[in-house]
Amino acid sequence: MTELVWKRYLSDYNEGLGLVYERFVLNDYLNTLRARYDIRSVLEAPLYGMAGVSGINSVALAQAGCRVTLVDDEPERLAGVQRIWDELSLDVTLVHVGKADWGSLPFGDDAFDLCWQWAGLWYLPDPAGLLRELVRCARKVVFVAMPNRWQIGYFVRKYIIDRGFFRTVDERWTRMGRIRQVIEEAGARVVEQGVLDVPPWPDTVMPASEVLRRLGIRSARLTSRFSGDSWRWSTMAYYLGQEPDLYDRVMRHAWLERAPLPWRIKAIWAHHRYLVAIPG
Repeated sequence: MTELVWKRYLSDYNEGLGLVYERFVLNDYLNTLRARYDIRSVLEAPLYGMAGVSGINSVALAQAGCRVTLVDDEPERLAGVQRIWDELSLDVTLVHVGKADWGSLPFGDDAFDLCWQWAGLWYLPDPAGLLRELVRCARKVVFVAMPNRWQIGYFVRKYIIDRGFFRTVDERWTRMGRIRQVIEEAGARVVEQGVLDVPPWPDTVMPASEVLRRLGIRSARLTSRFSGDSWRWSTMAYYLGQEPDLYDRVMRHAWLERAPLPWRIKAIWAHHRYLVAIPG
């Protein structure tokens, strides 16, 4: 995520339907892990990776009573995330590390029940170092997810509408086999693989109105449909109790997500792949 974009979302909580859907699906899965492994303490590192509002991926875990620690390498973003968590009246521990220090996090061994990250590896100078640290710091479980490079929206973004972005990231870290190898070599055992974030639309990581513009589609009717006050989607509004029905409205689109199909079939369309590992 570029600096201009993340700074915007520290004050503008209108993320778009796709991002709100992604957060709700992630929330549900994190709560599944919480119940399965009796998670009470959480490390999310890095706190960025998902587009939209930074630092709120672990909010659902905090709301469920978990102690949450978030790590970032950008002081200004950390300050914004602290303000956001204060707005939510939730406790959080925020930790700053240098951009070259992701391979040496300032925590002891087995310090957290859950250590996890979402879509952030390809931004880091040392992704393998971070993965080893997530394993070292995890007492019960490690959860890692990255964009699915096989779904159609990924190709549209890469080759048509956002080619410059891919010069700023290391795509090798979308390969789950590579991630699995590092995690297993660090001493953890992979116990689950799958896909998450499988809505009926492709993943372009930008508002629909912007996709139309970049594709050269100049339709006032379509543009107005995906912009303006009638097209506002905010996870923060849900967290703050301002739109209590938002989850139900958004998750009406989860029919493919919930379909009883093998995950490898869903992977044709899924926006993210993940794995879960047990340390030790």
